[in-house]
Amino acid sequence: MDKKRRQTAIIEIITENEVETQNELSRLLSERGINATQATLSRDINELHITKCESEDGVNRYFSGISTVPVAFSGIFAQSVLSVDYAMNTVVLKCHAGLADAACKVVDERKLESVIGTIAGDDTVFILTKTENHAKALCVRLKQMMKK
Repeated sequence: MDKKRRQTAIIEIITENEVETQNELSRLLSERGINATQATLSRDINELHITKCESEDGVNRYFSGISTVPVAFSGIFAQSVLSVDYAMNTVVLKCHAGLADAACKVVDERKLESVIGTIAGDDTVFILTKTENHAKALCVRLKQMMKK
């Protein structure tokens, strides 16, 4: 089985469905003709930066941290952002002067379903998420992007 095809299917599945467990993910992959062991799924989940967060319905489900943004945008993000933090369901990015808009654009391009909206100033970006758990998970993802 092609790893890229399997991982693409995983992202599609968790984007289209509220997947709560690896068993459920395995079943949905099987329905697409893709078989994977629990160990393989665990590695894929880790590599794809998939996290579990509470959905709007209160379901603890998988959310994707994979970027659909071109690599060049990730570099812009890493060069623009100085720090990432959150308070309740709002994530705050502190950026170099004049670069908040560029960092905000990268977040917007990701089209994350947990993000309700963004606002960029000169050196600060506010990102409103659906829940505090979404904000925590987004902070982890954005800090990973800062290292690229």
